[in-house]
Amino acid sequence: MQRALVASFATLLTLAAASTRAVTLDQAMADPDWIGSPVQQPYWSVDGRSLYYRLKRNASPVRDLHRVDLADGRDTVVDPAAMANADGPDARFDRSRSRAAFVRNGDVFLRDVASGRLTQVTRTPQAEASPQFSADGRSVQYRAGADWFVYDIAAGVSGPAALVRAEKDPEAKKPDDLAQQQLRYFSTLRKLKADREAQKKHADEFTGGDPTRAPLPFYIGDDVKIEATSLAPDGRHLLVVTSPKSYDAGRSGKLQRFVTESGYEEQEDERTRVGRNDPAPQSLLLLDLGARKQEALALEDLPGIHDDPLKAVREENEKLKRERGAEVKPEAGSPDKKKDAKKAEKKKNDEPKARAVRIVADGEDGGGGGIAWSEDGASLAIQIRAIDNKDRWIATVDFDRAKLTAQHRLTDPAWINWDFNDFGWLKDGRTLWYLSEEGGWSQLYAKTASGKANALTHGRFEVSAPALSPDGRWFYLRANVEAPYAYDVYRVAVGGGELERVTAYKGMQQFALSPDGRQLAVLHSSSYVPAQVAVAAAEPGAAPRELTDTRTADYKAMSWLAPEIVAVPSSHTKQPIYAKFYKPRDFDASKKYPAVLFVHGAGYLQNVHLGFPAYFREQMFHNLLTERGYVVLDMDYRASEGYGRDWRTAIYRQMGHPELEDLIDGVHWLEKNASADPQRVGLYGGSYGGFMALMAMFRAPEVFKAGAALRPVTDWAQYNHEYTSNILNTPQLDPIAYERSSPIEFADGLRGALLIAHGMIDDNVLFEDSVRLYQKLIELKKDNFELAGYPLERHGFVHADAWLDEYKRILKLFEANLK
Repeated sequence: MQRALVASFATLLTLAAASTRAVTLDQAMADPDWIGSPVQQPYWSVDGRSLYYRLKRNASPVRDLHRVDLADGRDTVVDPAAMANADGPDARFDRSRSRAAFVRNGDVFLRDVASGRLTQVTRTPQAEASPQFSADGRSVQYRAGADWFVYDIAAGVSGPAALVRAEKDPEAKKPDDLAQQQLRYFSTLRKLKADREAQKKHADEFTGGDPTRAPLPFYIGDDVKIEATSLAPDGRHLLVVTSPKSYDAGRSGKLQRFVTESGYEEQEDERTRVGRNDPAPQSLLLLDLGARKQEALALEDLPGIHDDPLKAVREENEKLKRERGAEVKPEAGSPDKKKDAKKAEKKKNDEPKARAVRIVADGEDGGGGGIAWSEDGASLAIQIRAIDNKDRWIATVDFDRAKLTAQHRLTDPAWINWDFNDFGWLKDGRTLWYLSEEGGWSQLYAKTASGKANALTHGRFEVSAPALSPDGRWFYLRANVEAPYAYDVYRVAVGGGELERVTAYKGMQQFALSPDGRQLAVLHSSSYVPAQVAVAAAEPGAAPRELTDTRTADYKAMSWLAPEIVAVPSSHTKQPIYAKFYKPRDFDASKKYPAVLFVHGAGYLQNVHLGFPAYFREQMFHNLLTERGYVVLDMDYRASEGYGRDWRTAIYRQMGHPELEDLIDGVHWLEKNASADPQRVGLYGGSYGGFMALMAMFRAPEVFKAGAALRPVTDWAQYNHEYTSNILNTPQLDPIAYERSSPIEFADGLRGALLIAHGMIDDNVLFEDSVRLYQKLIELKKDNFELAGYPLERHGFVHADAWLDEYKRILKLFEANLK
């Protein structure tokens, strides 16, 4: 069966390799519509008989919704009339799986599985989200903003389930001295007040006891901001995540736009820089909806929350300041006052402080990601992350005592991965499952509240996207078991056991289980085939059925050079450095070739894999370079995704150093194995790859003779907080890490030819990053460098003419300096 699986996809590979003509630079950088759009966001219909997916229209930004009838394979675009009966993504089923609820166009719908009858639950201007079924299956719960509503299926009536207001309770206002005096003086006022209170008590009794009435709001104070809310399926509790309302978000700059429709220059706010203010700390509030009580869930008992994981870093930086003769401000006041102040400060510092935390939420609509209820609503788990990035906790809630109970702590002296944070409950509602890197690789674990954690998967590979089958027997997941660069669907029993391979694509990107759990929708690709969708039985060895091939005839007619995946020996680690190697078709080992290294972006990203790369233009450019007589190496340097925790965290407090060691190892490999001329080596990359191009040109000028740094970070103190503080802490606390990691500190090392290219309205890596470095190079009296600015481009270029201009400059740089 596995042979059949491989053979079914071989036709796509054969077509991709059809040899007719080579790519030109104009075509490689053209609008990618000529390739054919990739399939996006596949999901099942509620009845499992159809598959939906999104596909971009040719020469249009519009993405149509397609529906494939699996009985006859008919693929149709869902038009406006048909949309009225279409299912939406991420459908939630009741416990009997007889009904499903989903959101489409911001409204909630309910589908009966057996009859197919569709009921529109809401039709409102605001967007509803997070539909779920009540524990008894009689109603659908959903959220609008911070408030929760419930739709009674039998009665066909919607109403509020829980209303939360970040305001003071207007009824809780106590009379001041003057008002108390007035009541003491005048019996008529006392009578009027007593009548009002009696009427309110009567109304509250009926409101609380009459289920047909809307509940009264909860007032949680006007000093907080509501970040997220989550309703228990049994309707008894609401969890509220809050942050201080007055929290200062920090100063941000202004991004300047020069080419505008108005004809006038325009400005927009930039993001806040790292360390200019930490993310707002968050707190947890548990609302008992029946008893109308609210209690804070204290975080002080989480294990390790009083630790100071940055103590040694702080001391190292303070020591360096003293060694550099940093000015020490004289203390004010008399000797006795100074002594008393020191004692008070020491006592204050010796007191254990709870570190600030945030809830690991999904971020898009403000709820859900860090909060998991069991299906019956009797169990609640919350994922909590320290703002200093060193700890992640999963805690359950004791409703009777309104207390958190820690179930799992993941701690890392570097930083907790922003991936691999999935967690939830098994069908029994009492067993937690979660992903953890605690053993060095992301693996799947299960744990009862009072028991020991059980590792369901084991090995030197990464597990992600676990999905529990509807019958609760299996976990299906994405993993690179065969090799770091080969991803497929695997499954493992919920009790543990053998990890079974389900697909054999090696370039599997995403999967979705059918509503009955018997089939998989698989999004897959290969080096030159963009994402396509297939269906297969959800069991090992099943042959897939391909549903799409969206490539154009022009693209299929191209002749592509298959990249060879090689393991470059590392001079600094036991693990090899995996890389894609491209060489001329007429490669002659007796000749010497100029060499180019491509450096992928993001840092934590994997580009050495068997799927269609995010850098598909760059891959075509590598084909063109080999046609012109270059050898090309594309490396997953240390920091890259897919190789375990140690590979990821090697760059902690020293960005640009381990990665440069790996790139230099790549140059040595090319010299030894690909006849590369070590005197004619260049490199290029964008974003993190641009940062690395600068580090290579500045810190290893004897190795790299020419480099193109595209949209590069030049000073990490200018980048955002969320990404940078994970790896380098903050510049106020750890200036050492920023000094050793920022290219602008090493700019004097430039010897070769440098191209800097940057979108001028880039709101990720700001254009001023490149401008500041440009000024530094001017002051250092360097030559043979240039800055190309693109007035209408942000971080990811979207206009073909800008892509072409940028890569013409890169090609010219290499041709002039490496040939």
